[in-house]
Formats: sequence, structure tokens, C-alpha cells
Amino acid sequence: MTPNGMCQKVDLSHYTLKELKDVTVGRLPGTLNGEQFVIQECENCNIFVLDHSATITIDDCVNCRIVLGPVKGSVFFRDCKDIKCVVACQQFRTRDCQKMDVFLCCATQPIIESSTGMKFGCFQYFYPELAFHFKDAGLSIFNNNWSNIHDFTPVSGENNWSLLPEASSVLDFVPTPDPESDFKSVRISADPSRSIVPLTKGGRRKESEESCLFLFFAGEYTTANARKLIDEAVAKGFVLIQTKEVLMRPEDVKRVFQNSEDDLVEWITKGPVVALELNGDGVVEACRNIANEVFSATKVFVSDNKNTSTRDVDNFFNFADMQMGF
Repeated sequence: MTPNGMCQKVDLSHYTLKELKDVTVGRLPGTLNGEQFVIQECENCNIFVLDHSATITIDDCVNCRIVLGPVKGSVFFRDCKDIKCVVACQQFRTRDCQKMDVFLCCATQPIIESSTGMKFGCFQYFYPELAFHFKDAGLSIFNNNWSNIHDFTPVSGENNWSLLPEASSVLDFVPTPDPESDFKSVRISADPSRSIVPLTKGGRRKESEESCLFLFFAGEYTTANARKLIDEAVAKGFVLIQTKEVLMRPEDVKRVFQNSEDDLVEWITKGPVVALELNGDGVVEACRNIANEVFSATKVFVSDNKNTSTRDVDNFFNFADMQMGF
């Protein structure tokens, strides 16, 4: 509304990129502020949408590199070919697409339909406003189902999708913006150690049979503590498999933690818990040592020993998947 009560006309072109070729384009932080966005009929473009949005549809694009800041709802690629992208969203879907490389953070199970040559990796990206954009879009950096793909139209004897090689670097697929472009002022990094979303192994085969469940309860420093744990564990050679942020009820605590539940019930009422599965020979003992040395003043749950740790991991993440509708 304008001051005199008249409806302000929305400039739809601000929320659309259409029929562009051989250019670097997009939107800077603070320019979309949660609105819908549409990308159509672009060819050989570098597209950087560095803001949070409601939904984004990408139609009939060919040979483009695309970065999409956090999307509160769905990202839908239709009739696209030869796309390399970095995407964070609640829902991810493709239809009638060919040859896409996707570095993904998705809160739900990604869906492909009538699509071939699809490859997926874990989201690895940073720009200064990105953490705020995740919050504004209502997305948790810990809820990432990037490797749990559902193929709506499987073909017998063929694989329409696969995982990118583990050492894949985002910048080999989606380079940073041209220094001459409007995006030169945005400090972008694709270094996994700086990524807003933790780099997880996802559905790839685990190197070790020993995993550990490490759980932080809601508090002012939960995210920072989880990041600190990941840094400490990775520095010791362990691997982060998966993470989840989810609310628990007292009856959930009893079911998931079994013998340890009594003193945990009061802690789950403070808000969602953040859980991490770490993997590697000796990981349970290492995590218990980190808990004592680094988080002695913080309430945490850590698997007690390697004989029961697999059960801890399975119980918690099965519960979390049920909570999230998988």
C-alpha cells in the first residue's frame, strides 16, 4: 500500500529472469525478501539468486550455472538440460530434465520425474547473509536429505540419478561471479569448512562399522556447539554422516534413548535437539572425550559405548525420519 491507501503496482520483471543468453545475472541479498521468483528460457548464463524466496521455478534453461539462496517452499526445474547448481530449499523437484549436477540442501526427500543423468552432492556454500536467509526461509542447516532421492519414474535396469564423487568441489561446477558483474561485492566461498550447511557423507557407504550419536539440546549456542564438535571430530579424522534438528516429546525420549531417558526429559522441553552421526574406528571414545573436554558445561547425549552406539544412531534417525514424514 502507498501512503494514500492505493495498492502499489508490483514490478513483475524484478521477480523474473527470462530469455537471457551468455550473461551473469541474478539478485543481490535484500532484493527479493521472501517473494516468488521465476527463471525461464536462459542459455549459457551464470545466475546468482543470493536472497531468500518463497518458491522458485526454472523452466526451459540450457547450459546454465545457478545458485539459489534458501527457498521457503519448493524449487522446481522443468525441461532443463546441462545445469550445474547450488540449491537450498524445503522441497526439490525436477521434471523432464537431463544432465543436472546439484549441490543440494533439502529439508524433505528430493524428487526427480522423467529426468536422466541427475547427479547430487551436499550443499557447500557461503556468503555473509546466508545464515540469516536460512532462518528467514524457515530452514534448518541440519535437516539436509541431499542424497535420499526418490525417482518418481524409475526405468528397469537404468539409473536416472547418482551421487557426485565425494571430493567434488562446487567451484569446478559453479564458478564464483565474474569480477566485473554486479555480484563482485558479495564475499562468496565454496570452501566446505566455511559452508553454512555441514558437509555430510549422506547415503555413501560408511568407511567404518562404528558410529556415534552426539546430541545437543536447545540453547543459545546449539548451532555453534554443533559446528565446534564437527570441526573437532573431522580434525581427528572422523566423518560426519548425517545431521537432524527435530522436536522431541517425553514419550519419544523414552523410546529413543531407552536406559538414559530420565534426566533427558526436562531438556527436550527447551526446543528442538540437534543430532549428529559421526563415523570411524574409535569414534565413540573420541566423542566422549570431546564432550568432557570441550562441552563439560553443556548438556549433551553421547553414545555410551560402541556396542550400543549403532542402536542409538538407528533409533534416533528412524524416529527423526518418521517425524519428518519419510
